Amino acid sequence: MNKTVCPECRKATEVVVDHAAGDMVCAECGLVLEQHSVDESSEWRTFSDSTSSDPVRVGGPSNPLLTDGGLSTIISKPNGAPGDFMSSLGRWQNRGSNPDRSLIIAFRSIGTMADRLGLVSTIKDRANEIYKKVEDLKSIRGRSQDAILAACLYIACRQEDKPRTFKEICSVANGASKKEIGRATKFIVKQLEEDMGISMEMGTIHAGDFLRRFCSHLNMENNEVRAATETVKKSEMLDIRKSPISVAAAAIYMISQLNEKEKKALRDISRVAGVAEVTIRHSYKDLYPHASKLIPEWFLKDVDLKNLPAP
Repeated sequence: MNKTVCPECRKATEVVVDHAAGDMVCAECGLVLEQHSVDESSEWRTFSDSTSSDPVRVGGPSNPLLTDGGLSTIISKPNGAPGDFMSSLGRWQNRGSNPDRSLIIAFRSIGTMADRLGLVSTIKDRANEIYKKVEDLKSIRGRSQDAILAACLYIACRQEDKPRTFKEICSVANGASKKEIGRATKFIVKQLEEDMGISMEMGTIHAGDFLRRFCSHLNMENNEVRAATETVKKSEMLDIRKSPISVAAAAIYMISQLNEKEKKALRDISRVAGVAEVTIRHSYKDLYPHASKLIPEWFLKDVDLKNLPAP
């Protein structure tokens, strides 16, 4: 029982809730404080036919980016019914113009790409918002739709501090190339900055944002992942003017070379990181002179720095 102020008793009293009637009653004087209140808790009753146990009967969530909020009605043919009239209604509905048809298709494509990358719903929502803003500007006609959608997802990942490489985005972009996605990203940022009149916040990329994912794809041991993470973190104190992705790849290469049992080949690291072997070598060349300071002491106890190959 909860407590609330009763106007009859003029003090805080315990309240009895009658869920069946939706009434809130004062436990001391019996005054009905609220009638027909709505129970906002979960509902587990089943309202579907006997062949289904799905308790849902309220449809999907609303979408403020769509004209009708995403709550439009779809006419379908009932199971087991002749349905000539219902089928005719469905055909007429499909013939009608839906102003949000292109948006729905775009949002569905963004959701599919995000699901394939294992991204959370907040990133999908941000990507949908970015696409809606660009689409409202009417400036994407004649451009690759797949590249635009992929670029929106790339920008959303950056803004939500969960960046992905162009290679990762390209792998789910339905045929759009890295170059096309890169151009689309610059175009979208330029268009939105001109529309807002301010610089667009894209978030800062750090090498650590990619490292654990790369290590997972390479099946590295936990102690190696930990050592590479600390190495990358310490490298931020140095003036290494290389891309965070190549620094992460170089740190992985450095740590893996100290494992006498299973050293990772440079071509495998290059494939996972999406960075050319030459680029990784250049970043490794910058890290190599500081190896004794970058690699954590607890990791150096079991390895020999002499095993590191010269750049």
